[in-house]
Amino acid sequence: MDIEFFEPAEAAALMRCTESWLRDGATSGRFPHACWGKGKIIFTSEHILEIAKLSEILPGSTGSSLSGTGPVTKERLIGTRSRVRLATAR
Repeated sequence: MDIEFFEPAEAAALMRCTESWLRDGATSGRFPHACWGKGKIIFTSEHILEIAKLSEILPGSTGSSLSGTGPVTKERLIGTRSRVRLATAR
């Protein structure tokens, strides 16, 4: 059996991403992972390969498969909460 096991910090270093991105993806159900004991997240070498495939953007695609189903919207939502806070403060 040639499967290696990685804690989130080790997997993040291997993938050159943040540990929080991996943890968030695993806890939200976007990334494959294993849970041992009382919810300890573990990634196998196979999980890391699958995450890399899920994150891949191929030529001609409209966006990442991790963004959900349906087309990518062009509407900008940045600053929406700020506008609401300003409106309620007046």
